[in-house]
This record gives sequence, structure tokens and C-alpha cells, in this order.
Amino acid sequence: MESKEATISSPSPSRSLSPDPTSSTICCIILMAVDRHRRRWWSEDTVAIVTGANKGIGFAVAKRMAELGVRVILTARDKERGGKAVEALRAQGLHSVVFSCLDVSDPASIKSFTLWFQKTYAVLDILVNNAAVSFNDINENSVEHAEAVMKTNFYGPKLLTEALLPMFCRSTSSVGRILNVSSRLGSLNKLRNPSTKQLLESEGLSERDIEGVVSLFLEDVKSGRWKSQGWPEVWTDYSVSKLALNAYTRVLAKRYEGRGLSVNSFCPGFTQTSMTRCKGDHTADDAASVGARLALLPPKEIPTGKFFWWVSTSSSNVILSKL
Repeated sequence: MESKEATISSPSPSRSLSPDPTSSTICCIILMAVDRHRRRWWSEDTVAIVTGANKGIGFAVAKRMAELGVRVILTARDKERGGKAVEALRAQGLHSVVFSCLDVSDPASIKSFTLWFQKTYAVLDILVNNAAVSFNDINENSVEHAEAVMKTNFYGPKLLTEALLPMFCRSTSSVGRILNVSSRLGSLNKLRNPSTKQLLESEGLSERDIEGVVSLFLEDVKSGRWKSQGWPEVWTDYSVSKLALNAYTRVLAKRYEGRGLSVNSFCPGFTQTSMTRCKGDHTADDAASVGARLALLPPKEIPTGKFFWWVSTSSSNVILSKL
């Protein structure tokens, strides 16, 4: 593949997105300050769903999109916390945000939410799969809750996405958008098992293959062999869940290539959230600003099947991604 170049607006401080370390070809998207209104394709009728949005990056993404004039469905598994999050945004004058309860780890909750959305809105423009969990502190690496991590971080987003796919608005003038909030911990170079790595790198990769890899990992966890089977060494269960999510991004993007749907993964970097115990290089608002811009790229410029990785830089605003 050949590298391509495009531009998006960037009013924020210097940051960049870097490629998956396994990338052999790089797509360069240079961030340039342009007239936002001239490039704006969305309206107050544009609908976005943001999962896990009662706090952290999800809350910040919902807030940023509402500020830009998008109608946002803020979801969270806890009804009280989700309601308070919406109240906080409305107190700031952001009245285009509504709350709906959704636990992505629960298929019944996904079904209920999907039926509600279909009845209430019918058409979806943007899905930000942000909801995720980790049960480890920064320097811990327990896999005690590996199954719960897989349900929330991989199976949940996949099941929700599949349920919502028929509702995406796809036309010659508009492109449906799925942004999977992921992590560079799920990069293929973190995987030390050659056969599994080869499978996930293959052009013929299928959803069944990805689920097979996740099942194999869970089997290794149950048997106590997970440390010796070449799985990622840092936050192993979380890393495998994001490895699977990144692979699913690529498979889904390929399935809908040329059919009006963009599917990308985005690593927000080491962000100050509850998951990192408020440690990090930047705030959730900083990360959300970049994530929202990626999700709102103009129809003719938005890529698909990419893994974006955001890191700090002192001299330029450049986004690099795997093709």
C-alpha cells in the first residue's frame, strides 16, 4: 500500500498520533488550523453514542462532541452516575446530551439499549466504543478477572457494534463512523507467540479467528499457563482484550470498505483517569479533543482500518497511523 496524506483542524497544543509499531507503511495526517465551519459536515441532528461515558475519557468525548453541536447519547452501566454526568453537562449549557443505561458486558443490556435507540432515533452516525475495565494497579499484572475484562473490552463492543450496524447512516455524502478506544498495549509487537501473531497479521483474518485467540488465552489462564505462552507481559488480560479489539477493527473495516462506514482504533496514550489512578501525561479532555476530531473528520478525508496512537511532541501536530 502507498502512504496517503490528509489534513484536519487542530486548535489544541502540539500532540501527535504514532503508528502501531508493527506497521510497515505509514499514513500521515498533518494537523492544520483551518476554518472549522467550512469543514463541518455534521448538524444538530447528527447522533453519536459514547459508551462508558459517566467519567474519564468517555465523559470528555461526550462533552467535546456536544460542544461541537453533535447530539450525544451518553451511556453508562450505573444509572445514577450516568444521570449525574448528563446533569453536569447540561449545567454547562450542553442540552444536546441524553443518558441511556448500558452495560456492554451484558448481552441483555445491549439488546434493551439497541431496541430503545432504534425506537427513539432510528439512525446512527457515530459510535465511540469507550467502555473498558482493568482490575490491576499500574504495576500489577493479575489475570484473576480475565473473563470479565474480555466481556467488557472485546465481546461487549463487538456485540454492541453488530447490533447497531443496521442503523448507521451510510450514503455518498455521509460516512458512518466507529471509533474504538484502544491501547498500544494491544499492539502486535507485544505478542511473543509467533503462531498467534502470524494469525492476527494475516490478510484472511476472520472474527472467528479473533474469538479463537481470546478463547485460547482464557484457556491458558484457567490452566495457569498464561505466563509461558507468549502473551503480552504488561496488564496481560487488558492487553489481550485490546489486541482482539484492534484486530476486530481491521476485520470490520475490511468488511465495510467502500460501503460508507469508517472503522478505526484510537489509543489516547497515558491519560489521567481512574484506570491509571489519575497518573498520566495529559488529561482526559486533551485525549478527547483528539479523539473527537478523528471521529469528525470530513467524509472525503476520514480513513478506515487504522490504528491511531497519540503521544506528546514538542514541535509539530502530526498523526501517524498503520495502513
